[in-house]
Amino acid sequence: MIRILVVDDEPMVCAHLRTILGSAPDLEVVDQAHDGAAAVEAVIRHRPDVVLLDLRMPGVDGLAAIERLTRLPEPPVIVVLTTFDADHYVTRALQAGAAGFLVKSTPPEDLIGLVRVAADGHTVLSPIATQRLLAGAGAQQAERERVRALLADLTERETEVLACLGAGLSNAQIGARLYLAEATVKGYVSRVLLKLGCTNRTQAGLLWAGRAGA
Repeated sequence: MIRILVVDDEPMVCAHLRTILGSAPDLEVVDQAHDGAAAVEAVIRHRPDVVLLDLRMPGVDGLAAIERLTRLPEPPVIVVLTTFDADHYVTRALQAGAAGFLVKSTPPEDLIGLVRVAADGHTVLSPIATQRLLAGAGAQQAERERVRALLADLTERETEVLACLGAGLSNAQIGARLYLAEATVKGYVSRVLLKLGCTNRTQAGLLWAGRAGA
């Protein structure tokens, strides 16, 4: 059973998400919160596997909540669920430690599937959000130069591991694809994140996805 916390300042949105997610036999919404501070308290109390989090909320907003949640000893998987009306907020959310983001218009059946994917350790990104993120990054020459330099510093094997991260593969799947032990994969992933200056797999995967613009 995948335990989920829903965080949104609109009670109707929370109720709607409860209905959608609760229709799946393997998903359970353990609680809901309406601001970032309440979200942190709910995570400590219920220890959910996944937190679906809006960015814009009164008081402690989603970005501040992500930063607090990722500092917990055993942080949950955090997925931003937004109307996506401001690209820079989503970029900052990823930098803060979110594992991905989805738009609120995601069809119910897709949302259920993506929550399962996120709980399994994979990156979840709405296609339109990915396109806008990459377009925004590609418009900045300094960013393109930075990405090029970072990727050039990787070894061949590290580049192969990064490509797998960009495809959203888990450590076990990377090991199977590259014929490596899972413990070895973990070591490569750690080195890749260190070299790229990334705090999580999602950031590294986005760098790989945006390499064409670099």
